[in-house]
Amino acid sequence: MRIAIAQLNPTIGDLTGNAQQILVAAKQAAEQGVRLLLTTEISLCGYPPRDLLLDPSFVQAVETTLQQLAQDLPPELAVLVGCVEPNERAQIQGGKPLFNSIALIEQGQVQQVYHKRLLPTYDVFDDKRYFEPGLASNSFTLDGVRIGVTICEDLWNDEKFWGRRNYAVNPIADLAALGVDIIVNLSGSPYSVGKQHLREAMLRHAAIRYHQPILYANQVGANDDLISDGCSVGFNRLGEIVCRARAFETDLIVLEFDQQERDLQLGPIAPLPENEDAEIWKALVLGVRDYSCKCGFSKVVIGLSGGIDSSLVAAVAQAALGSENVFGVLMPSPHSSEHSIHDALALAKNLGIQTQTLPIGKLMQGYDQTLAQLFAGMPSGVTEENIQSRIRGNLLMAVANKFGYLLLSTGNKSEMAVGYCTLYGDMNGGLAVIADVPKTRVYSLCRWLNATKEIIPANVITKPPSAELKPGQVDQDSLPPYDILDDILQRLIHNHESATQIAAAGHDPATVDHVVRLVNQAEFKRRQAPPGLKITDRAFGTGWRMPIAKKWVSTSRYEPATV
Repeated sequence: MRIAIAQLNPTIGDLTGNAQQILVAAKQAAEQGVRLLLTTEISLCGYPPRDLLLDPSFVQAVETTLQQLAQDLPPELAVLVGCVEPNERAQIQGGKPLFNSIALIEQGQVQQVYHKRLLPTYDVFDDKRYFEPGLASNSFTLDGVRIGVTICEDLWNDEKFWGRRNYAVNPIADLAALGVDIIVNLSGSPYSVGKQHLREAMLRHAAIRYHQPILYANQVGANDDLISDGCSVGFNRLGEIVCRARAFETDLIVLEFDQQERDLQLGPIAPLPENEDAEIWKALVLGVRDYSCKCGFSKVVIGLSGGIDSSLVAAVAQAALGSENVFGVLMPSPHSSEHSIHDALALAKNLGIQTQTLPIGKLMQGYDQTLAQLFAGMPSGVTEENIQSRIRGNLLMAVANKFGYLLLSTGNKSEMAVGYCTLYGDMNGGLAVIADVPKTRVYSLCRWLNATKEIIPANVITKPPSAELKPGQVDQDSLPPYDILDDILQRLIHNHESATQIAAAGHDPATVDHVVRLVNQAEFKRRQAPPGLKITDRAFGTGWRMPIAKKWVSTSRYEPATV
């Protein structure tokens, strides 16, 4: 029996367009003699639809579209389509009004519907907000082959792999106990660095432990801050990989299930990106392309400072949208160095993008004159530095508004963490491209990008980073060196270590306390930042839920107050 995985890129809410993608893939699969086609989690409306699910008309439209799709699909093909289904018992017995479901479509009709059993609430996931968990194991028989059906999180609860369970039940173990011949999983799993290696280790473990072939179908594409990397994959009973779809691209892979051996045969295996930098680069390019296109933008504008962050963002945008669709704006001040202007222009030439120079010196003088009386007798400082950033932000927004461009902001994760950014200035934008990329990784990406050809001017990479908001300024005037800062932030944000633990790992306690306080103080800025593409397992986006108004600040020398 031939089975195919349709690794598609849905747009959330585009029911007609998503159904058409499924239909095209189904016709291609039918032409290759496929009997069963897998799509991905909630493939019909795109994952995650979030509060669209609270709109009854949307839920009804999903059902209508599903019924129409069933009639349009090739009748000889069985197709698993991700959808949502109303919980008819909710009003009587209580519970959530919907299920996260999979519809089995064959011969023009929805034959069966299966429900997701494990509903995650960690990080970016909020399934329990909308869905009632399914209670039954899901399986069906097709041409004598018994197929177990799971949805995304249903895979992620093997106590022998993780060391413990997060949920009371393990759907994979339950299906194995039923004696199914193969387990399939429809996922909408978002990307983070190195996650595919973890997924494959988990799937390999499950295949070996339960002696079950497993097919994993994952969504690809970006929706808001989340990027899905695809990399749909299959393992045979021995835990050997038998297929893998392309990373960060749509794909259709076909492979054979041997009904006598009750196992998957070897199919196409696409390579993974060669290293983490290549992986992150592909994720960012896909993120910018999809966010721009799905939000209706064809062109973007970027402020080019000659620094490494704006250089990387411009390179990503050029790769995502093409040189003709990226517009760079240089906004030199009296504090801007000649090399920064030269570096910005050299970058634009390397990328083939158009630029415009808008000097801000006279605008700075206008602010100084307007505020002179009010600020009389007070020293110049951060306020005046922020005014420069806000002038630039206003100019960029003016360009974006006038020409209908999407403004890409260029702040990195290290800056976002400690508030080394200006609200209504360099934080302006519709998408924060590298908001989840630490500064040290920014450098690593630029060096990787330059491995075969200089794209980022060499001086951009070698010069000390600076906001150039006052004479002779460098970032390390007020921040620890970035290798130190990023290690502290990794321990604090990703590893959830206390200040005491971080200091015990070898960092200066005063530096640790300073960084922790900066992170806490910057929460109000992050709350107002544009959406940022998520590439790590702990991003400042939908999965970050810190209060702004709070008293608690971890320090390396915490002592309980006496009361």
